[in-house]
Order: sequence, then C-alpha cells, then structure tokens
Amino acid sequence: MNTLYGQVKKQILDKAAQVKLLVCDVDGVFSDGRIYLGNDGEELKAFHTKDGFGIKALGASGVDIAIITGRRSNIVTQRMQALNVRHIIQGEEDKFPALTALAEQQELNLDEIAYIGDDIPDLACISNVGLGIAVLDAHPSVLNGADYITFTRGGFGAVREVCDLIMLSQGTLAGAKGASV
Repeated sequence: MNTLYGQVKKQILDKAAQVKLLVCDVDGVFSDGRIYLGNDGEELKAFHTKDGFGIKALGASGVDIAIITGRRSNIVTQRMQALNVRHIIQGEEDKFPALTALAEQQELNLDEIAYIGDDIPDLACISNVGLGIAVLDAHPSVLNGADYITFTRGGFGAVREVCDLIMLSQGTLAGAKGASV
C-alpha cells in the first residue's frame, strides 16, 4: 500500500492495526542521537515538533505511549510530560525486562505493542513485539531485526511516521488532532 512516506506491505499495516501501545527509545529515535554538553555540565537535546504532533495525535486516537531509555535525563522527563506520555521509564540499560513488566502491568500481549529503536539495546524489544521498528539510520543489526524500517531518520520525524502508520492502519489518521509541541 502506498502511504504518505512510501510503499508499505499489507502485513505491516495489519500488525500496526493491532497496536495498543507504542514504546519508543529516546536517543536516536526522538533525537538524532547527539548529546550536547555545556561547560557547566548542562545537557541539551533537540526534539522535532513533528514527532510531538504525532505523539499527541496518536494518544488522542486511543493508543497508549511509553518510552524506555537507558539514560536518565530531566530533559526527557520534561519533553515526555509535555507530550502527555504516560509511561516514562529511564535508566534501563536492559530494556526487554522493562518492556515485559510494562506489558504485564497494562495487561497487554507483546503482539499488541509496537517498539521503535535504533541500537543494539533495543533489539530484544524490537524482535519480540507485534511490530518491531527501526529508524532509517539504525545500527545494521537492528535494521536486520525489524519488521519495519522508517523512511525517516531518528530525530527528524521518524516517530511521527510511525504514529501516522499506526493511525492509518487503525482508520484514525484523517481525524488526527494534536499540536506541534
């Protein structure tokens, strides 16, 4: 099927139609993976407003959102709270146990979850959910393990692309509502 981003196989849309929870890595997915450090230890990251709109719209459509990241950052907490992300899990270098605990807590099967990541710590999650997604510029082993590879690089609207894909497959994209934040 032709989407706004390119050709997508029907089996990917079928998997996306089952998604009740989107779980995202942060660095390399919501951001381009670079971390800026100031002289006084200040940490800066860039987030794309397209991703912000996508998350808000996907949440408004009824799909729950979570992040699981290996780092801890107040910037991430602030950004995710601004996007109304309900599940903010930080400091988890071994992400799969955190994912399975979240699935159990939310009473979801892994096949009802989509996970988007970019590097080896994300691979177990990508390989074990219903829809495993790698950003375009992910590590080669992650690209090889993913069901779907975004047409967009991490930090430049890849999360929005995934949100659009899920909403398209669930028939909610035309009514997408949110704000570019």
